Amino acid sequence: MNLTVINETDQCLGFHCPERSVSTAVYVLLYVSAAAVVLLTVCGNLLIIISVCHFKQLHTPTNMLILSLAVSDFLVGVFVIPVSLIWMIETCWIFNTVYCVCFILTSYFVTNTSIFNVALIAVDRYFALSNPFLYTKAVSVNTMCFVVASNWFTVLFYNLALQYFNGYYTNVEMCPGECFLVLDEVWSLVDLLLSFVFPLTLIVLFYVLVFVIARKHATAIRGLKTQTRSKIMTESMKSERKAAKVLSILVSVFLSCLFPYFIYTVLGKAIEIDVGTFQKVLMLVYLNSAINPVIYALFYPWFRKCVKLTLTLQIFNTDSALMNVL
Repeated sequence: MNLTVINETDQCLGFHCPERSVSTAVYVLLYVSAAAVVLLTVCGNLLIIISVCHFKQLHTPTNMLILSLAVSDFLVGVFVIPVSLIWMIETCWIFNTVYCVCFILTSYFVTNTSIFNVALIAVDRYFALSNPFLYTKAVSVNTMCFVVASNWFTVLFYNLALQYFNGYYTNVEMCPGECFLVLDEVWSLVDLLLSFVFPLTLIVLFYVLVFVIARKHATAIRGLKTQTRSKIMTESMKSERKAAKVLSILVSVFLSCLFPYFIYTVLGKAIEIDVGTFQKVLMLVYLNSAINPVIYALFYPWFRKCVKLTLTLQIFNTDSALMNVL
């Protein structure tokens, strides 16, 4: 996704690093808070990576997608969020031009990969629920690994093409204290459609279909006249409510984190952009990577069990990879 709403015809405004007006105590508190955000993102996603990679029982097609999401979010937490928070706290880009270029390349790639991983999980859950027998037969771990690798390669190719055809090296704005990549109006629209509208459409569409299928299954179960009808009805209703809850949380968080940024992208020519406000809006995009482990992992009991085994160092025991975590 593009990192600025400045049009290519705009001139460098010559921003200079302002004097820091906060007290030392507040300054330290800001950095402590920033460190906490980074640790939450890195450690949360690292625990998912360790759990899925270590325990053989978790080597399933769906978990390969969760692993891919965790890796992309982990990279956001390591390479993108720390630099962005320093930029916000210092109210100034304190690094050099080379680091600015590396930051833009990295943030483009890992944030887009994270977004498309979310979309792939939505598609996977729909096909797993709509046709479970065909899904089990056709989709293996190796197949899903190929899908994941293709996703990463495609996103990388798109971002390289975006920056090349947009004139990457001639459009990096290095005003004093700033680091932005300037996209023209055409590429801004293309990036909006491919980085936000398309994945969001997939997420909403397929999760709505999942919810519809879950309701149909629950209705069919309620029609069964067996001695276990009451128990089945109770379990199906709980499952239905859980599916609806996960769907609403997923879509709400995704919109909350990404929608404000792309509003700025669309209305960048019509509204006056404040650099500080824009940085805060952009940070919401990155914070989605800190929230994803909660949405995609903490809803699963196996994750809590894996965290306990990892933190107590039981994963170093002999044959710990074969332990039952489900």
